[in-house]
Amino acid sequence: MRQITSQRSWWLNLLVFHRGQLTRFAMAMILTIGSALFALLLPLIFSFVVDSVIDTLPPDLPSWLTRRFYDLGGRPWFLRNIWLPGLLILMITVLDGVFTFFRGKWSAMFAESGARQMRQSLFDHLQALPFSYHARAETGDLIQRCTSDVDTVKRFFNNQLLEIVRSMTLILIAVAVMFQVDTRMALIGLTVTPIVFISAAIYFKKERDAFQKWDEAEGAISTILQEYLTGIRVVKAFARQAFENKKFYNQNNDLRKHGWKTFNIIANFWMFSDFICFLQIVAVTVVGTLFVINGHITLGQLVIFISYTEMLLFPLRSLARIIADAGRMHVSYHRLQEILVEEPEPSDEHLADISLKGAITFEHITFSYEKTERPVLQDISFNIKAGETIGILGPTGSGKSSLLYLLQRLYEPDSGRILLDETPLSQIRRSCVRRQIGLILQEPFVFSRSIYDNIRLPIPDADEERVISASRTAALHEDVMGFEKKYETLVGERGVTLSGGQKQRLTIARTLIRACPIVIFDDSMSAVDTETDLQIRYELKKRRDKATTLLVSHRISTLAGADRIFVLEDGQMVQEGTHNQLIRQPGLYKRVYEIQSALLEEEMPQTTGHTADNHEEEPL
Repeated sequence: MRQITSQRSWWLNLLVFHRGQLTRFAMAMILTIGSALFALLLPLIFSFVVDSVIDTLPPDLPSWLTRRFYDLGGRPWFLRNIWLPGLLILMITVLDGVFTFFRGKWSAMFAESGARQMRQSLFDHLQALPFSYHARAETGDLIQRCTSDVDTVKRFFNNQLLEIVRSMTLILIAVAVMFQVDTRMALIGLTVTPIVFISAAIYFKKERDAFQKWDEAEGAISTILQEYLTGIRVVKAFARQAFENKKFYNQNNDLRKHGWKTFNIIANFWMFSDFICFLQIVAVTVVGTLFVINGHITLGQLVIFISYTEMLLFPLRSLARIIADAGRMHVSYHRLQEILVEEPEPSDEHLADISLKGAITFEHITFSYEKTERPVLQDISFNIKAGETIGILGPTGSGKSSLLYLLQRLYEPDSGRILLDETPLSQIRRSCVRRQIGLILQEPFVFSRSIYDNIRLPIPDADEERVISASRTAALHEDVMGFEKKYETLVGERGVTLSGGQKQRLTIARTLIRACPIVIFDDSMSAVDTETDLQIRYELKKRRDKATTLLVSHRISTLAGADRIFVLEDGQMVQEGTHNQLIRQPGLYKRVYEIQSALLEEEMPQTTGHTADNHEEEPL
């Protein structure tokens, strides 16, 4: 990953992405200067032909060229060989074309290489950023920055940067030549230059500010579109199309407003600069014609002034546009830099990489997401032996998920320490921890590929037997065999072709295939029916000696067979014990048990002979 620092100049930070391509850019710059010199040379040739070949004036050339002119035979010889200036013009045009071709090729390679490195660095850095960053970032805005903003930077390097070099070369040399030919005409030719510069500066500031708002509005509409497409089923289920359409309509109007303002600024500048530039060319032509009539300058020199005035003014206009594009690029790059200067997770390559057995210890853990907020976990302490099955119950907001995040080092505790197999968690590599702790979330995420490939995602070379074994444990195998293409069935984007329970079981199988020493179910069986839940717990019971299992659930039937159950409330552990112990103690667990037992008795027919009591006694 390319190293970016906020202390270094942003230009230097930007050039970091173009390492290895700077030679090509230098060559492209040389060719750009050469192309500008060719453009400046053509009016001088025309002036020579008009004054010293067609007319009879002595050539206004360097001494060595003047001697060569007379050695060849002077004006009579050039009149007989008038095709030679034409051939020279043709050769210069061909060379200019060759220079332009290689300049475009090398600048494109320079820009595309930098864009590729930029996108790769952004992607690598986003993966290295802590979980807390992604929890607050907007996905649509990140996509906007990694695509549109990168392209804005690329276009500037590909199209505009060398144009600055070309414009500056044309302006500097044209002004020098014009003053050498005639000072008065040069001053007339430069009359509107300050006006163009001032208008360009005003245009640059207004266009930059307008573009930043436009870019932010585009990021906002990308976020809305991403959220809508992701939650399309929810939108349709609640018939919220009209609401979403209005929200998109309002944001789309906001984007149009900022886009219109940006293009209105551009149009006003070009209209004004066109008028000023053409007015200047008219003035140079009229005054220059009068000077020719009065003998102050020659007709060939008038050709130089008209050509150079055009070369001077239009690069000035282009320079204003280029500066505005530089403003856009500056805005886009700083939006990218906002990502790149975010602190990644600290390097932990020097920490231990151990094989875990599954013992877990929390010692007086306190944690809050923001230092100023009330802790979501307060003084949590417990000890879990390797191979134990632990149930965790608690209302929403009690800190269950936060406890699991700490265990995977997605966050760090404010105080206290966590130990795995008596080794402090802070002394173990994050990759080692996350590789050996399988976390199955309540909201499953599956990829748009076959069921087989989804299950073996953590182990791409897993054989069919291992995939089917994990699928059986997750109670998914029978469902898969009912599909027409079985394990080769393609899953739609975000698992849209599967039911909620099937997606949850697929993610369970995907985690279990790794045979992790610690497995966490974060309410990940909430979408499966009670019978399937029982089947999964029965299969997990066979693996009890192979893994420490943490079951977070609101179902008493899911937690009942655990070796111990932790009850969390308001960020504190208020109860601990077995199922039979907790149902005899006053507290949250007993209240939930009684409510679920009563509901179960109401729902189950009396003739089945089943009761809530014997249901909760089903083994894990």
